[in-house]
Amino acid sequence: MSSPVIIAALAAGLAGFAPPQISGPTDLVVRVAGDCSAAAQQVVSETGGELLSAQPTSDGQCVITVLVPGNGGRPKKVTVRVPM
Repeated sequence: MSSPVIIAALAAGLAGFAPPQISGPTDLVVRVAGDCSAAAQQVVSETGGELLSAQPTSDGQCVITVLVPGNGGRPKKVTVRVPM
């Protein structure tokens, strides 16, 4: 059974609609008011870790999870709550 999304995409292609042109990975990120990008960038720079997730909360904070390299051992997962 075909997915309605696949059928709609195929129909749009046959009707002459071109898919959106994406020049690079940065085009896939859309910044909006109240996002956690600045908070995530700050936590990553402070910890020297790798960003795993950044999620806004309903109380105006961001829950940022980073993977911090260990001293020759396993990396440590750190979760931080920071204001937006």
